[in-house]
Amino acid sequence: MNANPFLGVFFHWLGGLASGSFYVPYRGVKRWSWETYWLVGGCFSWIICPWALASLLTHDLFGVLGRQSAGTLWWTWFFGALWGFGGLTFGLTMRYLGMSLGMGVALGYCAAFGTLLPPIFKSLVPSVPVAETLGQIAATGPGQITLAGVGVCLLGIGIAALAGLTKEREMPAAEKRRAIAEFAFRKGLLVATFSGVMSACFAFALTAGNPIGEAARAAGTSTLWTGLPKLVVVLLGGFTTNFVWCVFLNLRNRTGGQYFTSRVRPEHAGLAAGGPAPQAGPPELKAPVLANYLFSALAGTTWYFQFFFYTMGETQMGRFAFASWTLHMASIIIFSTMWGWIFQEWKGASSKAHRLIGSGIAALILSTIIIGFGTYLKSAGGIH
Repeated sequence: MNANPFLGVFFHWLGGLASGSFYVPYRGVKRWSWETYWLVGGCFSWIICPWALASLLTHDLFGVLGRQSAGTLWWTWFFGALWGFGGLTFGLTMRYLGMSLGMGVALGYCAAFGTLLPPIFKSLVPSVPVAETLGQIAATGPGQITLAGVGVCLLGIGIAALAGLTKEREMPAAEKRRAIAEFAFRKGLLVATFSGVMSACFAFALTAGNPIGEAARAAGTSTLWTGLPKLVVVLLGGFTTNFVWCVFLNLRNRTGGQYFTSRVRPEHAGLAAGGPAPQAGPPELKAPVLANYLFSALAGTTWYFQFFFYTMGETQMGRFAFASWTLHMASIIIFSTMWGWIFQEWKGASSKAHRLIGSGIAALILSTIIIGFGTYLKSAGGIH
């Protein structure tokens, strides 16, 4: 199957739309704790969808995985587990900052550190399946351009963070929570920073899992679907991290019963998954369990499709494969910003705050273009 970069770009933008939109269904979840709906959605994101689609669309899934070396499976799972910490806190970022600011900051870090972490780790652990160390990258023209893009990315994060700080200072607490029930700028910024750095490990995990994709192709799987088997291993790592933490919170917060009964403890009666704050009135002590499962399943499935389309797009990019992560990050930022405007997360903020968030998002998109251009020059054997 010949590469088709235009089709690849289309798939990457579909993936960006899925990622930028996945949190929207969670807004329909009522009177469930965060750890409950996050784990239900995660079971679809990290287990059900990856295994189901890889089993349906690839040849000899279990045989392909069984033929991998222990090193390949370990590194792919391990960096998936590290990414899981980022995914775990990504949901908290949405809770505290909203979709436009939360995704902008977290994904800005993800784009930057997705470029920096692999070569840094290569310097510390030479056996890691990465081509160059950070020093080797900085010694070349394309590497310097890429690192300049990282600098622009960090600048964009700073501008977006300033927009959030401006919003926090200018808007009354009631107005901020009208659109984002648990808005907390400082807490959200810390969580977004951690989330973005750890989420960058996903790109590393995909690289470590390349032998799985090659084995899938050798087993007769169409090129378009060869990325699906490695997603099974990467997302299993992410599931491990998230499952342990969510079950711990279920036990600590006494929320485990939410999976099985509509009965709600009084302290959980006002819970809402990131949407507008509940209206004043007597607490509702029954949860819409079936609706919560459906909304969580829809959110988790939508989330999975970002990487379903990502791996499809990657197979179609040919010599432009360098741009895959760049396109993914840029499209997510754009679509999540769109949802932020739709849900009026910035309604009531000053024109200064609006200009700042617009400038910050623009800088983040520009940074991904610069990073992609630097990677292109390297892959084309350009400036040295």
